[in-house]
Amino acid sequence: MRKLLFAACFMLFGFTSILSAQGFQGKAIYESKTVIQMDFSGRNIPEDRKKMILERMKKAGEKTFVLSFNQIESLYKEQQKLEQPGGARGGMRFRMMGSGGEDFYKSVKDGTYAVKQDLFGKIFLVKDSLPKLQWKISGETKMIGKYTAFKATAIKTVKRRNMAALFNRNENNKGKEFIEKEIEIIAWYAMDIPVNQGPADYCGLPGLILEVSDDVTSILCSQIVMNPKDKIEIKAPSKGKKVTQEEFDTISRNKMKEMRESGAFGRGRRGGGGPGHP
Repeated sequence: MRKLLFAACFMLFGFTSILSAQGFQGKAIYESKTVIQMDFSGRNIPEDRKKMILERMKKAGEKTFVLSFNQIESLYKEQQKLEQPGGARGGMRFRMMGSGGEDFYKSVKDGTYAVKQDLFGKIFLVKDSLPKLQWKISGETKMIGKYTAFKATAIKTVKRRNMAALFNRNENNKGKEFIEKEIEIIAWYAMDIPVNQGPADYCGLPGLILEVSDDVTSILCSQIVMNPKDKIEIKAPSKGKKVTQEEFDTISRNKMKEMRESGAFGRGRRGGGGPGHP
């Protein structure tokens, strides 16, 4: 009888825990900043024009995202800002580490992600497995807002768009539209928020990732709302041509090569706003 009572209590406790996990949700706002390196060598561009290009690129690298999450899935979505007067109409949008495209959905339960990508007007739905980083947890801590954050690091292999090859039609840059390199990831997570979640494709730590950075991008959480009154709906993107990450990278690489060889990035149109005017 005691064994049956114990088993019943154990099952009830497990069932209650599952319900609690399913109801545990929140929203986190992140500020992302990416430094875009631009090589003007070999191009006869006036200094005031260079300054304007760099300023536009700086603004393009500053974004705000909202992460809606629970303990098994999340959706990382950019907050759209109103176009500033005098902004580049139709200008190129650079894909940042912090953006990961539009509507970045991940399921930590299944270890998969789905993200909508816009490649020069064509929509793709990239579906693949989440990268498995080998996190190394240190004893270092710091305060992020009211939360004690713990430090973790990992090495990640990334493919970056080569801006020098993109805008400089030098023979040495042919076939080098993307560069593959190993970088260090530094993350700070809060165990007070026990979810295996974070911005973009980052996850795998015993708490919500509040801050993460690599060699060019830093992402910092500025606000958290836990268990809001209105239930949060997390839906994976479903529109676009379905491809794997490798397939999308190949398509993107070929498209960049095609546009580079056609001179689309080097011509531009008078009056600004074309692909030659980032």
